[in-house]
Amino acid sequence: MSRNLVMTSGRQVGNDMVVLGIAAAGLGVGIAALLALGSFSKRGASVRQKAAATEATPALTVTAGSRLNRAAGTLAFSVLADSSMEHYRGSFFNSVMYAPLAVSALALAASAHGVADKRPAAHVFRDFVYSAAVLTGVVGTGFHVYNVISRPGGLSWNNLFYGAPLGAPSAILLSGLLGFMAERLRTAKPASRVTFLGIPAERLTAGIAAVGLLGTAGEAGLLHFRGAYHNPFMFVPVIIPPVAAIVTGEIAVGPSVRNRALSRWLLCLTATIGIAGVAFHAYGIHRNMGGWRNWRQNLLNGPPLPAPPGFTGLALAGLAALALIEEGRRA
Repeated sequence: MSRNLVMTSGRQVGNDMVVLGIAAAGLGVGIAALLALGSFSKRGASVRQKAAATEATPALTVTAGSRLNRAAGTLAFSVLADSSMEHYRGSFFNSVMYAPLAVSALALAASAHGVADKRPAAHVFRDFVYSAAVLTGVVGTGFHVYNVISRPGGLSWNNLFYGAPLGAPSAILLSGLLGFMAERLRTAKPASRVTFLGIPAERLTAGIAAVGLLGTAGEAGLLHFRGAYHNPFMFVPVIIPPVAAIVTGEIAVGPSVRNRALSRWLLCLTATIGIAGVAFHAYGIHRNMGGWRNWRQNLLNGPPLPAPPGFTGLALAGLAALALIEEGRRA
């Protein structure tokens, strides 16, 4: 009898997961469609305003900067929440583990300030914070690599699964890069072209977003492999974001004049995957013993709740690059 109850309970949990997955997928597709429609309407508005291009250029660069500030802030929020939980689980045995918390909090504040700031000029505080974020990401990657290779067995699957996540510090690095470029866009003069190391800003932004999406999908694939892909929806973040990364890479190197409706839709879908992923991870925490009543333990031992929004931040950066191209800042 008890065996039948366990089997029934298992089937019920499986059914619940399928229903949740279908609902989240439907919600994601719906939000993606709404975001895509909103992007189309903005594109149409920019075409109608082409007659006032010279006067509108400062406003366009500020808008582009604000979009990148938003993407940087989303990544900073994900890093702040994720590193707080993971480093707390590690008991902050190294005092340097406090650094990403402080820097990501400052990056989040700087990004919020940048989104609200409508002045066509860079800000010294934001520049400093974003530069510190880049440095923190580089140093953090070194610490995480050392943590993995210094464990017994060195560079092994077990240490990759349970050691410090190698790709995690890259999120704060990407946040700093996107934020730093946002400040440079704000300083653009009318009829000028913003470049970094000779590369147009929109193409470099798209390239960074593409690489970031591939890295984040790889990290998700590694951790979902550790979880044995027990839920079929665990394949979603390792299939769709890499495809979005490919089309975003095409934005970086492809011709400026091209219909990229599919690229926009895939990026919008990737952004919603980050949101839906939070719901899936929350459900995964709920399935642990004690559920959310035992949140102190299950938040640390369950799937990382703040990790999926990294997809959202990178997809927003890709959409910002696409908007730059479509609003007349041609490469």
